[in-house]
Amino acid sequence: MCAVAIAGQACGAFVSLPHEHTTTYPRYNVSPQIDPGDMEDLRDAGITRILCNRPDGEVPPSHSAQAIRTAAEAAGIAFAEQPLTHQTMVPEVIAKNRALGADTDDVVLAYCASGTRSTIAWALGQAGKMSADEIVSAARAGGYDISNIRHVLDRPFS
Repeated sequence: MCAVAIAGQACGAFVSLPHEHTTTYPRYNVSPQIDPGDMEDLRDAGITRILCNRPDGEVPPSHSAQAIRTAAEAAGIAFAEQPLTHQTMVPEVIAKNRALGADTDDVVLAYCASGTRSTIAWALGQAGKMSADEIVSAARAGGYDISNIRHVLDRPFS
């Protein structure tokens, strides 16, 4: 198990997660694709909500949102779905993603193929609420270089 802090500040609890998951600001974690078999470990690590950002067209049926939802709910973890592509990251979708994840009181694990889209969606949702430098630094600390979108993070996106 490992957890990599994206937002190294003392802003929230970091949870120990089963594999390549990273913790963002403050109770928001990102991950590459998860497996239905990960649910007990995720629950035991403190995850209370999973946010699927990966469209079903990218995965086999065994890893569809419904398969992950079924496993999550069986483990007592809430599940929300907001599939994202780079083309669908528009203000309304980012606002909905934020409402389903970062704005909840849950400890969230958002996942996509590599964690990058989930990180970018989190960053766009934080734009105007945190400084662009804080957002880019938090992502970099977790292994995601989003400096190429820094110019849109200085003002609210959604």
